[in-house]
Amino acid sequence: MNRRTATMLLCLGVAACVATTARGDAPTREVHGMADVFAAPGVAIAWAVLRGPDEASTVVVIRIVADPPAFSSVAVAGSDPFTQHAKRLLPPTPSRGAIDVRVPRGHFADFPRSEIRLYELASPAPATTPKLVVFYLGVPDTTPESSSEAALEANLAERLARLRGAAGSKPP
Repeated sequence: MNRRTATMLLCLGVAACVATTARGDAPTREVHGMADVFAAPGVAIAWAVLRGPDEASTVVVIRIVADPPAFSSVAVAGSDPFTQHAKRLLPPTPSRGAIDVRVPRGHFADFPRSEIRLYELASPAPATTPKLVVFYLGVPDTTPESSSEAALEANLAERLARLRGAAGSKPP
């Protein structure tokens, strides 16, 4: 490659970077949520299991509390990293209050990777890049199980309150 071609390619690359930055496209920050609770500025996530009378009726609950100024909407998807098959569990949803995503526990055998996608925009277009993705590989081992809705609710509320208290801040 001659010097002129190399210079032209360099200029095109710089122009593409400037255009992307001008549009406000920032790279997605991706974080591995390894435990049954997760907190970052503007978001708190807690997992719980509601046991049913049998495995088929046992449900995993993911509660997401996002601060709307930081993350205006939330989406959740499950995928199989080997086959690349994906399933939308929650379409982009405005982040007002707590959002619960309920998924049969058996789902994680077919779609072990879960992605919680947090967007700056309230109504992101399909091609919009999330500001933050918190991903999990399976249900976290430390996820507590409850046998009633009341116990599940109390458990999730208590753990999220503890997260907020540990951060020394208002709810995300």
